[in-house]
Parts: sequence; structure tokens; C-alpha cells
Amino acid sequence: MKKVDLLNIAIDNISTVELLNKLKEGGIVFTPNVDHLIKLQKDENFYQVYNSATYKVCDSQILMYASNFLNTPIKEKISGSDLLPAFYQYYKHDQQMKIFLLGAAPGVAQKAQEKINRQVGRNMIVSVYSPSFGFENNEQECEEIIGKINDSGATVLAIGVGAPKQEKWIYKYKDKLPQVKVFLAVGASLDFEAQQKKRAPKWMSEVGLEWFYRLSSEPKRLWKRYLLDSIPFFWLILLQKLQAYKEPFVFRDSNTAFKYTKKNKNLVLINPDDIFAEKIPIAQVEEDEIQTAIGNIRQK
Repeated sequence: MKKVDLLNIAIDNISTVELLNKLKEGGIVFTPNVDHLIKLQKDENFYQVYNSATYKVCDSQILMYASNFLNTPIKEKISGSDLLPAFYQYYKHDQQMKIFLLGAAPGVAQKAQEKINRQVGRNMIVSVYSPSFGFENNEQECEEIIGKINDSGATVLAIGVGAPKQEKWIYKYKDKLPQVKVFLAVGASLDFEAQQKKRAPKWMSEVGLEWFYRLSSEPKRLWKRYLLDSIPFFWLILLQKLQAYKEPFVFRDSNTAFKYTKKNKNLVLINPDDIFAEKIPIAQVEEDEIQTAIGNIRQK
């Protein structure tokens, strides 16, 4: 499967139909957009979680433009809000595909459940849960959610609580959900399915102005994301075009992760499994320094 490198993430260059067909075998799907890529420059835990996904597919027309600018075009935009309806329509006759919806405000997920089940003609959405604010830090509630998902018999989990919470939650708890074969991180899709929020007109999405529509709909919540936080993305893509972009997190060895601290010039060994430990964002390390450090550690 071909991939397209955008900053420090490799995006799978596949179509919606190809992805849906592959999900017969299961998998974890994340849908990177500009906001995700900015977070991935700063949050090492998020970066590690992202690399655990089976599929990373393009969620943004802006990323499509960026890939064209880099002469590595992505064939199709597959946003989370398009993926969820495409998934349940594709598998509506497959009785093995039973979906649990996790996310949205109280009552919203239930509306989405009713609408989807009505459309597909069966109880494909077997159960839903709207978590409390900050639920990801409440271990008791998370354990209750795990119990609800397992008791429901769901084989698919669609979680829409925003990035990076949804991706980190999947990574942390997926092994406690043995029946679930497909994990979809779908953002605001549950609100759209329940018609709680309106999606941008198709033409705005196709030309890359969906962000403007969402900003105008929720200015207080989204102004910082779109007008401040996302601006460095364009500079970073230019650096990548000029082959001057430096990845913020360095993982050159398949079994070991290293980070470089500018303060004391030491290379520090990180446990690659302990991704939720507190870590400091790192600077790029020269290749010869990495190889020297790996050699020294292996000798010990």
C-alpha cells in the first residue's frame, strides 16, 4: 500500500472503497487533518499513538493541496464524517458488523443510533454512550465504558470525542475490547449523523473551505485552532518541500526510542511501551549522533 509523507506522518494513499474492503479484516483508522499534524509536532505521546494505527487516511482538502505541492498527490480525501456513513452503508447487510457509538452530548448519540439503524434497516448500532467531560482521566468511567462495549457484542467502535482524546483512548483500551475488530476515530461525526450540527456545503469542502464554515459556526471554540494554531503548518510544509523540515521526535531503531535533549547534550533511552509517561519534546538529532548513541547503549 502506497504512502505519502506529510511532515512526520505517513498517510495511506488509498480510496474509500479500498479502505472499506480492507476493514473486513479489521484495523484502527485515524483521519489526519491540519490540526492533528500540528499536534503531532508537539505531543510525543500522540505521535506514538498515531503510529499504532493500521490506516491513516487524509481528512482534509488542505492536506490534499499540500501533497500536490510536494509532488506526492493523495488520491482521495476520506474524512471521519464521510467514513462513518460510508462504513455503515458498505456493511449494512453484514450481520457481523455491529457498531458501538462513543461520544457526543447526552441524547445525541441515541439520535444518531436511531437514524442510522433506520437507514440500514437493522439494529446495526447496538449501543451508545455519551461520556462525561474529562472522562478520559476517570479510570472508573473508562472501565464502565469498556464493560458496556463488551456487553453490547459490538465488533466496531466508532468514537467521536475529538483529537487527541479519541486516538489515545483507542490505544490505551483496545486490548480490553477483544470482540472489537474495527476502531474508527470519527471526530464530530456523531453530531452530524444526529443532525445536531450542520456540515459544510459540499462545494466548500471540495475547495478546502470547510474550516471556514466550521469557524463561522463555532467561532468561540474554534478561532484559536484555525486562526493561530494551524498557521505554522504552511511553513512546515514549505520546509519539507525544501528538504529542511526536521522531525521533532526521532525513532530510528525498531526496538528502542531515543530522545535528544539540547540542555545537556545527552541522548536518553525511552521505554517505547511507556508512551503515556511525561516527556519533553525533542530537537532533531544528527544521524551520526544517533548511531553512536545506539552503539554505546547496545554495548552496555
